[in-house]
Amino acid sequence: MPQITVVNHSGEESSVEAAEGRTLMEVIRDAGFDELLALCGGCCSCATCHVHIDPAYVDKLPKMTDDENDLLDSSDHRNEYSRLSCQIPITSALEGCTITIAQED
Repeated sequence: MPQITVVNHSGEESSVEAAEGRTLMEVIRDAGFDELLALCGGCCSCATCHVHIDPAYVDKLPKMTDDENDLLDSSDHRNEYSRLSCQIPITSALEGCTITIAQED
């Protein structure tokens, strides 16, 4: 089970075990990070699960879909490492990754 580090809005880091077969959004939400709203429940329709991915891991993720890209375009906090956590499946490739919860718009 991959270990990931989640950084909240205050900059505090927490290590979380991430079960493969789930999405990053589910793992962060179920670990008690209330800052990750995930209002649509993982349907890729709201962008409230916006995170910034550790640059070393960006190439290990599935390609961003047009829908995800369009939703992220609505965020003032988007950067080159932005992704919607509902669109990132947990795999062993994420072992050691640091995920920062993006600020709310």
